[in-house]
Amino acid sequence: MTKQKVIIIGAGLSGSLLAIYLAKRGIECDIYEARGDMRNEEMSAGRSINLALSNRGIAALKEVGLDEYMLAEAVPMFGRMIHDTQGNQKLLPYSGRKGEFINSVSRAGLNIALMNEAEKYDGVKFYFNERCVDFDSKSGEAIFDSDKIAKGSTLIATDGAGSVVRNAMMNGGVARFDYSQTWLEHGYKELHIPPGANGEFLMEKNALHIWARGAFMMIALPNFDGSFTCTLFLAHKGENSFEQLTDEPALIEFFEKNFADAIPLMPTLVEDFFANPIGNLGTIKCFPWNVGGKSLLIGDAAHAVVPFYGQGMNASFEDCRILNQLIEEHGTDWATVFDEFTLQRKPNADAIAQMAEENFYEMRDAVANPIFQRKRELETKLEQTFPEYFSKYSMVTFHEDLPYEIAKEKGNAQDKFLMEICTDIDDVSKVDLNDVLEKLKSI
Repeated sequence: MTKQKVIIIGAGLSGSLLAIYLAKRGIECDIYEARGDMRNEEMSAGRSINLALSNRGIAALKEVGLDEYMLAEAVPMFGRMIHDTQGNQKLLPYSGRKGEFINSVSRAGLNIALMNEAEKYDGVKFYFNERCVDFDSKSGEAIFDSDKIAKGSTLIATDGAGSVVRNAMMNGGVARFDYSQTWLEHGYKELHIPPGANGEFLMEKNALHIWARGAFMMIALPNFDGSFTCTLFLAHKGENSFEQLTDEPALIEFFEKNFADAIPLMPTLVEDFFANPIGNLGTIKCFPWNVGGKSLLIGDAAHAVVPFYGQGMNASFEDCRILNQLIEEHGTDWATVFDEFTLQRKPNADAIAQMAEENFYEMRDAVANPIFQRKRELETKLEQTFPEYFSKYSMVTFHEDLPYEIAKEKGNAQDKFLMEICTDIDDVSKVDLNDVLEKLKSI
């Protein structure tokens, strides 16, 4: 293998992880980041401070030796804790099997750990406050706002949903470049539940909390320090929307009506609501992801998804893992590696994008529906009883070697069948589980 240098645009989660994978192969990496070094700066308000790490992401971290380190400060979440308008709570487990749960991890902590690990390798260099402003698809050169030009053996863009490299490929760099960006009518705003006086969690710590209210919802994920990061999802306009919550009385009235049990836990509700920005929720799809062997898009730059399956980071980490496998197979024949990568990943990226949007409506509407709750109870019993059965959620979240595309196809068929059963019953304990399993096998 001839000496290789890869230019990586973006020092976020996937860019930093990718640098480790490449460095372990003796490939030099120059990573350019538009922002300053987050190790020396505070995270900007309104940007998620925790993420749901599950098996696909853990598999990648394990390959670079960081899984145990990150999980040591993660908070396990065993299910969704549903809060109704009266303040009652009900836990819907994520799985009927032991050891299957998701983990709330610090975005900043994970990113910092990845950067620190990458810098342990010779040949890895980070360049901060270097904003990429253009990419020349013919020469393979990246151009920065400092007038610096960088070129390596190839370039990999991990510069997120607003990818400059992708935009350069689309705007003349690649013929017949397909691109779509679709927005949900909803946006989001981050809020905060602090720890108790002694650092304790003020709600159940091992759950993802959901206040599902039909047309809108709020969720809360636990942080290692005893706090919760809350996210309010509302329509931008219309009834029950951000445009209606313009002052403190309107905000308090809205929360008293819809999230009354959360108000005592949120002493800075008003300050947080009016200080933090409203974020947008969109899905980005594009094709092709590469220009021969000169550049490749991965992560959100190639396939940004809405956050409702908790798979954005996990899918991006899986990108890095699959790319590493293909380098193992084809060496640094970048054109072959990138073509094969796109062939494998594009259908799966499209599948998780669709499932993430579908899961928004499940979380917002269905989790409070008695029929859906019976279906989750039935799925849990099936997983407890039959090791060979996996719900769609389990296939997506806990089985890192099962492609998203297959999980979607099989999972949707299972969901349809189980919802039909649970529409006609009131008591899951009366269901013949063996009969259900046999019918599921034929789907």
